[in-house]
Amino acid sequence: MKLVSTTKSLLQNLRNEKWEHFLDTVKSFCEKNEIDVPDMNARYTRARGRSCRQNEESFMTMEHHFRIDVFIAAIDFQLQELDNRFSEHVVELLCLSAALSPQDAYKSFKIDDICSLVEKFYPQDFTEQEKIILRFQLDHYKLDVPKHSDFQNMSTLSELCRGLAISGKSKIYNLIDRLIRLVLTLPVSTATTERAFSAMKLVKTRLRSRMEDEFLADNLVVYIEKEIAKDFTTEMIMDEFYSMKNRRR
Repeated sequence: MKLVSTTKSLLQNLRNEKWEHFLDTVKSFCEKNEIDVPDMNARYTRARGRSCRQNEESFMTMEHHFRIDVFIAAIDFQLQELDNRFSEHVVELLCLSAALSPQDAYKSFKIDDICSLVEKFYPQDFTEQEKIILRFQLDHYKLDVPKHSDFQNMSTLSELCRGLAISGKSKIYNLIDRLIRLVLTLPVSTATTERAFSAMKLVKTRLRSRMEDEFLADNLVVYIEKEIAKDFTTEMIMDEFYSMKNRRR
């Protein structure tokens, strides 16, 4: 999350202060590779067929076009994409989730952050009584798990979750184990959603715009899980279809 924040700052600095340096770098590259460099002070004319305001165009130079319409537009798009993917809500969720991480000898472990994670993002998964018990479990967990030999040198939540299950401590710290499992579903749910939207653009095209929701969902499942679906044979599908109800083959 710190890298996301610093990336935004660097992009903003590039947008506001680094145009001249960027332009010099591009010119140097073009000269070395014998690429023609347009006169930046020349008047810029848009391609025919595009709507434009002639009064503005008459004062637009090539440099203005490349800086505003290309350079700044590209950076603004990247900043917008970062804001969409890492909103304040998402950043807070990921930062609070990091309090459960066993990395660097449980350096990020903070009871208050873990309780805030449950209160803000998983209120429906824990009752009010369980939220109180969770804090007591965390007090014991802090003095037990990080110092236990079986839980040393762990770096991921999945390793921690597996270790709790193998050692039986998932029953002792059942609420903490539940929270860890909920956090572990975050990458899966996000990836599944992104894959579904990407697949939808390919399956439901302009020519298939009247496709019913149920038929669309069935097609998306087959497309998204094509690695699994490729192992299905026609005979397997026929047998499954026939087992649902007595039918003529």
